[in-house]
Amino acid sequence: MMDNDRAGQKYKVIVIGGGPAGLMAAEVLIQGGVRVDLYDAMPSVGRKFLMAGKGGMNITHSEALADFLLRYGKRQTELKPMIKSFGPDALRDWLHGLGIATFVGSSGRVFPTGMKAAPLLRAWLHRLREAGVAFHMRHRWCGWSDEKNNILRFNTPGGEVLAQADAVVLALGGGSWARLGSDGAWVPLLEQRGISVAPLRPANCGFDAGWSTHFSEKFAGHPLKSVTVSFTDAAGVTHFRQGDVMITVSGVEGGPVYALSALLRDEIAAQGSAVMHIDLAPGKDLNRVLKEVGHPRGARSMSSHLQSRANIKGVQSGLLREGLDRADFDDPEKLAAAIKSLPVRFIAARPLDEAISSAGGVPFDAMDERLMVMPGVFCAGEMLDWEAPTGGYLLTACFASGFHAGRSVLDWLK
Repeated sequence: MMDNDRAGQKYKVIVIGGGPAGLMAAEVLIQGGVRVDLYDAMPSVGRKFLMAGKGGMNITHSEALADFLLRYGKRQTELKPMIKSFGPDALRDWLHGLGIATFVGSSGRVFPTGMKAAPLLRAWLHRLREAGVAFHMRHRWCGWSDEKNNILRFNTPGGEVLAQADAVVLALGGGSWARLGSDGAWVPLLEQRGISVAPLRPANCGFDAGWSTHFSEKFAGHPLKSVTVSFTDAAGVTHFRQGDVMITVSGVEGGPVYALSALLRDEIAAQGSAVMHIDLAPGKDLNRVLKEVGHPRGARSMSSHLQSRANIKGVQSGLLREGLDRADFDDPEKLAAAIKSLPVRFIAARPLDEAISSAGGVPFDAMDERLMVMPGVFCAGEMLDWEAPTGGYLLTACFASGFHAGRSVLDWLK
C-alpha cells in the first residue's frame, strides 16, 4: 500500500532513523516548511540516545573549538563546516530553547542539569509532533522499489508499506548496540545501489588480553583506579590517558582505553596485537618506586611488602603477577619498571555490538559537500565514516550532521 499525502505542503521528505541525527534533520526540515515523515524500526525513537544518558548525559564539551575539532582525527576537515554551523555553543543554545538548562563539569564536559536524557527527549519529541512531524514506528527500511530512489519499502507488523518522497535523509546509525536499533542492516542496501561502504568496526571499545583463568575469575569487575595508560603508535608518538580502567573477564575497558581504542584497534589489524602500558603508580617517579620496592622485606610476603611499601595491592598486585615472571619480583629494578610501565598485550578488540560506537560507514568521498550520496538521498550521523572519543564529541557530530543534512535537503529542493 502507498500512504496518502497530507495537503498543504509542496514537498515531502522522509527521514529514516530516530536518533539525534535523524531527529535534528527532521526539525530543520519541518521548520523549513516541508512535510516530514520519520520512520524507525524500533517501537520508539532515541533508544541508544537514552541508553547513552543513563549514567549521566554528556551532551558536548566546552573546550575551544580548535581543540574540539582535533578530536575527530582524520575526519576533522570534513566535519569542521558542520560543527562550525552547529557546534557546542549552538547545541547548548538549542537545549536551552527546549527548556533544558546545562552546566559545565570539572572536566569541561557539558551536561543537562538533570543529568538525564529522558526529559530532553520528551521535550524534543513534543515540539516535533506539535510542529507536524509524523512518526512511523516499527517500520524497518528494506530498500527502494524504483530506480529513482524516491519510493521506499518498509517492513511493518502489518506487511510491507511503500512511501514516496521528494527527498530522503538516512540517519540509520552505526553497528553497535544492535538491540537498540543500530544494527548496520542498511549496509547491503546501499551497496546494492553501488555505494561502497567502509566496513563497520568497533570504536570506544574494550579489548581482549587473554587473561589466565585464575586472574580472570579473581579480578574481573575490579577497577584500576586513577592509572595512566599509554600507547606508542607506528610513528613513534606516545599517547597518554589517565582515569579508571576496568578489568573484564577477557581484558580491559574504561575511559582511558576507549580514548586509545582507535589506535589500538588499527595496530591489532596491522600487526596482530597491540601493547598498552599501564602506570600503576602515576603519582610517583621511577626512583621513588624503586626505593620503595627495594627496601628489605625481611620475612614478609611479597604481597605484604608491596602493599606496605608501595601501596600496590589487590587487582594491582594481581596484574603484576599476571604480567611478570616469578623471578622478576626478586629484581627491584624490573619490579619498579613494571609498576611504572606494565605492558599488557591485546589480541583483539571486543565485538562491534559491545562497542559504544562504530567506525566505518559511508565514506565522505562517496557524497558531495551536502552529504548527498545519490540524487535526493542524504546521509547523517554515525552511519558516516568518522569516529570520535566519548566526552560529548560523538553526540555533537551527530547533531551537527543532522542539522547540515536538513539544511542541505531544503537547499536541494529549492
